[in-house]
Amino acid sequence: MTGPSRGMIPRMQGAAFLDIETFEEVEHDESATGQAAAVVALVAVAQAIGGAGDGVLAAGGAALGALVGWGIWAGVTYLVGTKIFEGTATWGELLRTLGFAQAPGILAILGVIPLLGVVTWLIPFWVLVTGFVAVRQALDIGNGATFLTILVGWGAYVALAFLGAIFALIF
Repeated sequence: MTGPSRGMIPRMQGAAFLDIETFEEVEHDESATGQAAAVVALVAVAQAIGGAGDGVLAAGGAALGALVGWGIWAGVTYLVGTKIFEGTATWGELLRTLGFAQAPGILAILGVIPLLGVVTWLIPFWVLVTGFVAVRQALDIGNGATFLTILVGWGAYVALAFLGAIFALIF
């Protein structure tokens, strides 16, 4: 396993490319919580910039959705994974791994480029896959239990994003 001194950018790359050792590293490195929050914040900024063509409220909704969604995704995943499937993660371990799992979201900035904006439709699926690896590694559970945990946790995350989009449209 790579030592805990790895920087945020190499960890983001490792998470985006599904490197299991990267997820294990950030799971066990308590000092990486700030890095994970920075990843989520960078993704929020990328979403805000990428969504700017839809208006200021839509960009603000995207940024808020990323930050709040991280907490909801980690919270629901923690509860389901530890209480139902008897995973062994702490709240912080899930926050860190799921924070880095959002690394592919940085590509949302491509939304401002008309031809490349179509790539932004693939980002949620990529984040779902990185989230799967993050949850499996953090909770130390099997693939089936991880799938069910992700199904519930991601469902809550998507519901929040949907509500945020409706809010942005209304106001």
